[in-house]
Amino acid sequence: MSFAKHGLQVFEIPITVQPEDIDDNDHVNNVVYLRWIFDVALAHWNVSAPPEMKQQYGWVATRHEIDYRREAVLGDAIVAHTWIGGVDSRRFERHTEIVRVSDDHVLARGKSLWTLLSRDTGRITRIPPEMIELFKAYMHQT
Repeated sequence: MSFAKHGLQVFEIPITVQPEDIDDNDHVNNVVYLRWIFDVALAHWNVSAPPEMKQQYGWVATRHEIDYRREAVLGDAIVAHTWIGGVDSRRFERHTEIVRVSDDHVLARGKSLWTLLSRDTGRITRIPPEMIELFKAYMHQT
């Protein structure tokens, strides 16, 4: 999907497939896709949230669903795109597409539930309005 063409704002990180990403079948191991989903979500949080918000809150993934569509191999240039779908009082539903740059093929699609934690208490907490506002541009359904 061309996000820009559809007027959708997403956060993305570039990835190059490394030797340690490859499994016995000579392609990227499925667990690596999960790591990339985590990496792009964490990068989005770290780039977007102000330091005081990052000190006060953290995220924990409570669910991941991944659809594997095509393989990636050593040296492939990849882009991981992420955006936020549904939001409730304590969770963001985060979507991820992992795309090979050379042919624009979607390699995997993921949907994750991320729950907000208070760093002070270590407990689940409500998402404050200012956090929703911070990520509003990245909230959409596809």
